[in-house]
Amino acid sequence: MINKVKEVFAKSMAFREAGPLLALIIIYFLFSIAAPDTFLTWTNMQAIVRQTAIVGIAAIGMTIVIIGGGIDLSIGSIIALVTVAIALSLQNGVPAVAAVFIALALGTLCGLVNGALISRLRVVPFIVTLGTLLIFRGIAKGLSGEQKVDAPISWLNELVIVLKPQDSWMIFPLGVWLMVLLAVIVFVVLRYTRFGLHTQAVGSNEQTAILCGIDVSKLKAYLYAISGCFAGIAGLMQFSRLTVGDPTVAVGLELDAIAAVVIGGGSLRGGEGSVLGTICGALIMTVIRSGCSQMGLPNWVQEIVAGVIITVAVALDLLRRRSRT
Repeated sequence: MINKVKEVFAKSMAFREAGPLLALIIIYFLFSIAAPDTFLTWTNMQAIVRQTAIVGIAAIGMTIVIIGGGIDLSIGSIIALVTVAIALSLQNGVPAVAAVFIALALGTLCGLVNGALISRLRVVPFIVTLGTLLIFRGIAKGLSGEQKVDAPISWLNELVIVLKPQDSWMIFPLGVWLMVLLAVIVFVVLRYTRFGLHTQAVGSNEQTAILCGIDVSKLKAYLYAISGCFAGIAGLMQFSRLTVGDPTVAVGLELDAIAAVVIGGGSLRGGEGSVLGTICGALIMTVIRSGCSQMGLPNWVQEIVAGVIITVAVALDLLRRRSRT
């Protein structure tokens, strides 16, 4: 079973990675023609990449969950909760480094809650994470008193900001390079480790994976813990961008993350996904929003365009699956 999944995964990898990358190049080229004076600037390119860092990191964690046959609707709420936790920690004199570990631990804990409810109680992931979406958001609002939490300035505020002239050698802020590093690590794990093969096997056919001796319950707990950890890192990036803890932030970000995975070639039925495709999908969403803004199009047009792209991506996934049967 695992060898078969590995063979299918390898054969479809090239298409899943090349397709989204080609789409990104085409969309970027079209907006470059439509708004060359503002869209083709280095400042705008940096803004696109910086804005992609938050949803991109969250989407990498979502990729792992979706390949494993699940879904996580709670990551937006986890991000909001993490920003509040970081702000409260800094406000109470906790060092910035310790606040980072608090963010990662809190995100991972939230993911473990999701994983435990799904694997132990055997509740559908959509229902569980829809419920924890409300729970985590409510906790964030309760801790913050339903208002933004100010925090003292620290180096955490510089993770996704515009680079200072003396730091221009970095090309992009640290948060962007962190997204790239995480993408490389997850790519290697999914492609070359037993954990990655087991994840693909469970997503392809859970019952067969059980018969092959894979501990599906434990694996699912790990998958959601990882997703929560990545949401915690995304929350750290979100705090850096806002410089405050905000319990109302990242509403709907889980949909952007899911869209990035699907546009990148991932399948909502599980068993398929590409980290490079996911990053391209996240960039596509940001490029579209940036391009529409540069052209002066209203937000409702941007939402329609994004919705059309997501629908087309899902339709192409269904057509691709039907062509194999």
